[in-house]
Amino acid sequence: MSKKESFNFNTLFRWEGLLVILIIGTSIVNGRLSTHFWSYAGIMDALAVFLEKGFLVLSMVFVLIIGDIDISVASITALSSVVMALFFKAGLPMELAIFVALAVGAGCGFFNGLLISRIPNLSAIIVTLAGSSLYRGIAYILLGDQAVGGFPSWYSYLAWGYIGKTNIPFIMVAFLLSAILYGFILHRSTFGRKVYSIGNNLTAARFSGVPVAKIKQIIFTLNGLMAGVAAVFLTSKLGSSRPNIATGYELEVIAIAVLGGVSPSGGRGGIVGACLALILMRLLRYGMGLKNIPGQVMMVIIGIVLVCVVMIPNLLTFRKKPIKLSKTQE
Repeated sequence: MSKKESFNFNTLFRWEGLLVILIIGTSIVNGRLSTHFWSYAGIMDALAVFLEKGFLVLSMVFVLIIGDIDISVASITALSSVVMALFFKAGLPMELAIFVALAVGAGCGFFNGLLISRIPNLSAIIVTLAGSSLYRGIAYILLGDQAVGGFPSWYSYLAWGYIGKTNIPFIMVAFLLSAILYGFILHRSTFGRKVYSIGNNLTAARFSGVPVAKIKQIIFTLNGLMAGVAAVFLTSKLGSSRPNIATGYELEVIAIAVLGGVSPSGGRGGIVGACLALILMRLLRYGMGLKNIPGQVMMVIIGIVLVCVVMIPNLLTFRKKPIKLSKTQE
């Protein structure tokens, strides 16, 4: 086999290549289910309404690569949304209320990172599990079962508006710029190399001079900040704020990141794969929605797809490994 053929074969079965194949196949099926899907407006509608989760996926990639996990992002999103709405209701201009939401998200993430990075033997899953209950509980204490709306008309532009006369959703442009920024940080910066080194070998990274605690602190703060960003766009899409918004987002965000090739054990993954997985997940939901499949069944199907996609590369690796025979077997 020539080098060119070997390169093509390896590229085909890279994680991102597999996701591209699944996206193409899903798009073909969706196109058969609805002729509207292949129109420009159909594709924009299929992708744009899902992108508030994309902001959470971008920062979750960093968290998973260092070998940690954050299951409090949905609750941080809810708390950021509620605090933003209450400040606006109290008379603060909406522009400043948005910055309050971002500050609340970053503050919650900073608190998570402080506990995880400074207290020895305290796992991220325990801290963020407690944080999930804490932040969601505070949101319910502040707002109860009520909803706050009545935001300025321009605020809905963030989720539903288009750039000029181009018919390109504003939220899509915001997500693409964020993805480029996070991709550059992860794949082209010294900070990104330190992130991978922590995920590959925490002890070796610490002895080689990598400031592990500081980097973890930064990553969890960024994760909280992106939860605040998601809160701003999600509240804009819904038109109101309630304590129960974003319920279940944390599991779906983690699933999308893992589907994109990010290893839960750390040290592997990237932004491109996560973005492709986000598109695939949305296309799957869009297609099943066209067939009026219930939400519970959707979760089962998406779970099966996730398991299959995770297993395929491992099966390919297993087939390539030579079988070693012991002397008695020989």
